[in-house]
Amino acid sequence: MGSGSELFKVKTLAEALDSLKPYVLSLYQQGEEVSLADSLGRIVSRDISAPCALPHFRKAAMDGMAVRASDTYGASESMPALVQCSGEIRMGEAPREPLGPGAGILIPTGGMLPEGADAVVMMEHLEHFGEGLCGVARPVAPGENLIDIGEDFSAGEVLLPRAARIRAQEMGILASIGLTMVPVLPRFRVGILSTGDEIIPPGQEPLPAQSRDINGYALLGQALACGAEARYYGIVKDDLEELRASLKKMVSENDIVLLSGGSSVGIRDLSAQLIDSLGEPGILFHGLALKPGKPTIGGVVDGKLIFGLPGHPASAMVVFESVVRPCLEASLLCPQAEPFPQGKLSQNIYSGNGREEFVPVRVLSKEGECLLEPIRGKSGLIRTLVSADATVHIPLNTEGIEAGKKVFFKFWR
Repeated sequence: MGSGSELFKVKTLAEALDSLKPYVLSLYQQGEEVSLADSLGRIVSRDISAPCALPHFRKAAMDGMAVRASDTYGASESMPALVQCSGEIRMGEAPREPLGPGAGILIPTGGMLPEGADAVVMMEHLEHFGEGLCGVARPVAPGENLIDIGEDFSAGEVLLPRAARIRAQEMGILASIGLTMVPVLPRFRVGILSTGDEIIPPGQEPLPAQSRDINGYALLGQALACGAEARYYGIVKDDLEELRASLKKMVSENDIVLLSGGSSVGIRDLSAQLIDSLGEPGILFHGLALKPGKPTIGGVVDGKLIFGLPGHPASAMVVFESVVRPCLEASLLCPQAEPFPQGKLSQNIYSGNGREEFVPVRVLSKEGECLLEPIRGKSGLIRTLVSADATVHIPLNTEGIEAGKKVFFKFWR
């Protein structure tokens, strides 16, 4: 278990995430399969490759006539190329005969081209002269107006990399390769507990010096948005034995436990010692070089992750986004370059405090450009994040960012 000196050693965000990796990996080994119909929002547990090319036949991209492109060279409205129509291709039926020189065959969008045909003439560029004779008013090049074999993807190509989240379009591509059962990461069970003598449920009227529980529900929403099976366990007062009993129950019932509150130094230290005493290896870090979010605790007990999050709402939510979400969404093990948008800062942002910082911003549109307006507010105020559309990340040991500079930002989900 962690020693007392380790409890107060502040780690960088990168160091904290690195310390969690081996334990998160063991959680990911509990993969499962779900039906394609139930796969929306799940995260794939392995690379999924195409067993075959798509399409597996050459198909028309629009209604028209399948032809040999060479038969249309030199065609114009004043002197159309003449082709003999040999019938019509029906949807879902393979052509019975190859297409010979000087011939064409009517084809619907998505229809299979016959052997010998290498282009499709649009319907509006055809003239019908009777007795099956047609004029082509505009030439087509080989491959024009058709979708070739493997043009969507080729056999063996990785369609979804490990840790990709399944959206509606991913469901479509999985259906196209006939994958009706999808390998996914488990839907992690997340337990959330709020602590503090001053915290009361939202349905109660607060007395002087009492506050309704904000963090419990904000963290519940964040966990649910990640696709977790999240459960709110309510509020525990600043009592060590009551807290110990609650944490033991939560560790037995969940993969990840989130403990929020303990805003006083003494209570925070008790929480850390309690987590460290529940099982091996105990505390991994106590304190992050992060603003907001410095008083964050991270530990592992019997393979379960436990996080002690700050009591201030903005701090707790930023720590969730920075530390907990990467564990839930597999980006901790399989980092993917997300296409973060860019915008210009409307004001200077000052930092230089030896910590990474996440600054909430409003995203505005001005003269066709994306403008980021920093929101000033203390970490104890939930309104700060309600007003925010996104956050801007200021890396470690950066003194600040000047107004007018383009920076990446990440939308709050």
